[in-house]
Order: sequence, then structure tokens, then C-alpha cells
Amino acid sequence: MLAYPVPMQTLPPPADDAIAHSAHLREIIQEQLIAAGGSLPFWKFMELALYAPGLGYYSAGATKFGRGGDFVTAPEVSPLFAACVADALTPVLRQLGPEAQFMEIGGGSGAFAETALAKLLANDALPARYAILEPSADLRERQRERLQSRLPPLLFELVEWLDGPIQDAWNGVLFANEVIDALPTPRFSIRDGEVFEEHVALDGEGRFLRTDRPADPMLAAAVRHVERQLPEPFAEGYRSEVLAQLPYWLQAVAGGMGDGAMLFVDYGHGRGEYYQPQRRDGTLRAFRQHHVVADVFAHPGLQDITASVDFTALAEAGVGAGFEFAGYCSQASFLLGNRLQDNLALAESRAADELARHNLRQQVKLLTLPSEMGERFQAIGFQRGVELGAAFLAGDLSHRL
Repeated sequence: MLAYPVPMQTLPPPADDAIAHSAHLREIIQEQLIAAGGSLPFWKFMELALYAPGLGYYSAGATKFGRGGDFVTAPEVSPLFAACVADALTPVLRQLGPEAQFMEIGGGSGAFAETALAKLLANDALPARYAILEPSADLRERQRERLQSRLPPLLFELVEWLDGPIQDAWNGVLFANEVIDALPTPRFSIRDGEVFEEHVALDGEGRFLRTDRPADPMLAAAVRHVERQLPEPFAEGYRSEVLAQLPYWLQAVAGGMGDGAMLFVDYGHGRGEYYQPQRRDGTLRAFRQHHVVADVFAHPGLQDITASVDFTALAEAGVGAGFEFAGYCSQASFLLGNRLQDNLALAESRAADELARHNLRQQVKLLTLPSEMGERFQAIGFQRGVELGAAFLAGDLSHRL
């Protein structure tokens, strides 16, 4: 996502109805916190703030994506992103044959599916079904409206919205853009050489504050696993995130997947960079109105909360789920290695005028420049019974994992 740091006081305050919405969610979180004995693990606070039915950031009705929302994701920046992803996955779909399925996790605005389906049709690689796993009823309806109005019936009929992963046996591709960064993540700290878990409690005026509790064995083991791979142990007071449940999440969303490929695009780092000593408070932040907000407790339900992805952990989870590691590279390298120049040339040939062609070139800059999305975002892939590795040949970064 594209967003920029800003002091909280420079952001305009939310509207009155939005403040009331947030206050309602805040009360629910406070009630659960009190019922739990005075504190909740941070991951639970994050889960409620993002996904509480009808109130959480992703489950309520406000616009999230694009210029009118809180952040811009690659599919909203340009259809060239989805076209390149479709080109990268086309060989896999062809290897699997006409019964192959395509599952997108978290469909966003529907922009990715719109372009990807059109591109797969042009590539003669349409899947038997295009499934969107979307937990938000509001986003699901927005996706449905967009795709029904913009896709020809032949393509729209392939789209199906899922309430959960595909449990029956299936072959195909699984794709997720900026999903893992929004998974509710545990936070840990090191105190007197021991692992503690960050919790959320209330101060005397009912405001959220962070506090620490001894970590359970699962979280402590995950932290020590990371620590063993670093040059030095975590320093006293070090605080960060570790997504201990990532292997279980990955196996769950794959469901009954047999042969096929998984592709994830997100922002983050390899483990060595993620847990650098100077990054003493982790990567957690919030987004509102295209700006980074330091206070993740402010306005629950009205701002996105996110943490960068440990791509080493994701690589471990994919291999642990029975897949072969296919490759890892920056978003810029991935797009350039999967026909970005060809897709740009085609789009320019169809553009109405020079202004439209200029806009396309600006979109490429946003997607690929190191100072924009090109280096901050990475792509990682896994394969089983198929070959996806060619998609990562440009700029392979697997040595950083």
C-alpha cells in the first residue's frame, strides 16, 4: 500500500458518525478486555479492530482502497500489475489443464480479478472457476457489483465467492496481495532474558495501553526459533512481531489443494533485516487517509493496522505445508520478469491519447521504483506438481531468506 508518515494532529478528525462508530467498537473491545481479566493479547485487539462483525475496519462499510480510501494497493495503482501476475500464472494453469481453479484471497475492490480474468482469457488459460475468499460481506458486495458491471457474462459466470477455503480436492493457483500483513499478529518483548507477550489493557481513564504478560509456550518457541537464526540474541527491551500461527493459516487457506502454485505479494523483509537490532519496536503501524499513523489504538475500526511480513517465516510455512519453494524477488523484478514491458506497450497502443499513455508510464514508476512500491514489496511463490520458478528468474533474492 502507498501511504506516508504524518503526525496525528495534521490529519483531519473523523466525521461525527465515524467517531460514534469507533466509540461503539471501543466499548466492545473494552468489555471483552474486562471479561478476560483486565487485558487481551495484542493480536486479539487487532482482530477485533479489523474484523469485528459490522464494526471492524475490514468488515464495516467505509471505502478502504484507492484514492478515496486509506491506502492504494498495486491493483488500484494499475491494471498492469494484475496483467503481469496473470502472465506469471498462465503456464501453471496450462500445466494443470481445463479443470484448474484460481483462488484469490481477499479480493479488495475487485480490480485484480477484473484484469486477471480478461488477461487469462486472452492467454487462453481461463480457470474452471475463479474463487474469491472474502470474509467481508461489504467488500464482497462491492466486488460483485464491479465485476458484474465490467466483465462479460462469460467471465463473470466463473466468479464465485467463498465463505471459507476449498475443502474438497482441487488443483490450481492461490494468489494473495497484501493479505498476510493484515493477519492479527502477536507481539513479543524481551525482559530479563525471558519472552513476554504484549497485551492491551486500560488506564485509569479507560484508554488503551500496552502491557506485557509471560508468553505461552507456542509464542516463546516461535521467538526462540527466530532468535537462533540471528547473529545475536534479542537485546533487553526488544519488541517486535512474530506470526506464530502463519504455518497453520497457510495450510488452512490451501484447504484441499493438490497440485498447483501459491503466489504472495506483500511488503516486508527477510528475517535478518526484519529483526535488525535497531528496529527495536517492530514494524507495526496504522494507516488512515493515505498516511501512516503511529498510534495503533487511535480510532479502532477507522484505520488499518498492519505489520510487515517476515518472508523467511512465509518460506518456512510454505515448505512446511508440503510445497516446494519456487522463488522470491522484489515486486519490480517480478513484474519486469513477467512481461511488464509487453503489457505496457499493449496498453499504450490502446490508449486514447498521449495523456493516457503518460498516466500508464507513471503507473509503472509507482509499481517499480525503489522509492515507491518496487523494492518495498516482494513476491514469493511455492509449487507442487507444477513449475512456477521461471516467474522469479529476474532478480532472485532467495539468498536473503
